[in-house]
Amino acid sequence: MAGLTDGGYLHSHGAADNPAHILKVATIGTAKKTLTPGELLALIQSTLADDKAEDLVTIDLTDKTAIADHMVIATGSSSRKVSSMAEHIVEALKNAGQGRALAEGLEQGDWALVDTGDVIVHLFRPEVRAFYNIEQMWGVENPALKQQAARLY
Repeated sequence: MAGLTDGGYLHSHGAADNPAHILKVATIGTAKKTLTPGELLALIQSTLADDKAEDLVTIDLTDKTAIADHMVIATGSSSRKVSSMAEHIVEALKNAGQGRALAEGLEQGDWALVDTGDVIVHLFRPEVRAFYNIEQMWGVENPALKQQAARLY
């Protein structure tokens, strides 16, 4: 029989006799209160606005795919800015009781992805966003991005 003790340790039967039976269990990822997809989206947009994200685009995915309800795409002026914005989103979600968000790409900072389940957030440096142009894949035209891509490529 296994059970949790203080500190998030899982003790299996015989753990007192053999420390190899003790496993550390991650306690992150549990939501205290579930926000609706619209509430998640509003929190993310507000956090990005506070961080002065550039060229914010929101795509409604409800009729396009089952992977998420919304996709948010924004630009940060530098690798450090992109990583910082992603970290701020994860922190805002955690403070709102939504500790299940996952962020990737923070070390490089060229393209950071934050997956909340209902809202997917892509944060790019300008050149990387122009190169990948994921808005076009979802059928969204972004004239500012086209101008930037023409200058860069």
